[in-house]
Amino acid sequence: QVQLVESGGGLVQAGGSLRLSCAASGFTFSYYAMGWFRQTPGKEREFVSAINWSSVSTYYADSVKGRFTISRDNAKNTVYLQLNSLKPEDTAVYYCAARRWDIKTTPGAYDYWGQGTQVTVSS
Repeated sequence: QVQLVESGGGLVQAGGSLRLSCAASGFTFSYYAMGWFRQTPGKEREFVSAINWSSVSTYYADSVKGRFTISRDNAKNTVYLQLNSLKPEDTAVYYCAARRWDIKTTPGAYDYWGQGTQVTVSS
């Protein structure tokens, strides 16, 4: 069965860093673009970043550009999100998602989703 399992979330002070990981199984990882989204209570799910199958194309929301970096390792079926210079407004549940073939920025365009990992940034 298809699984996307996020890890690496936690509590960090403003200005700190985290690295999120998403381990994929049950589908051909290299056929899929991978994305990260985030959501806080009472708000819509928000696009954060995405990467194409070969890592030649990446895309970032304006709110995280210059602070977050997405990467993938197809040999390990894993996508990563490096979060630097964290701000309290980055606090959210972060979700990994997969879609065939190309990058999109809307949640409805993605085929598979993980369970999420909590990132909390304190003031």
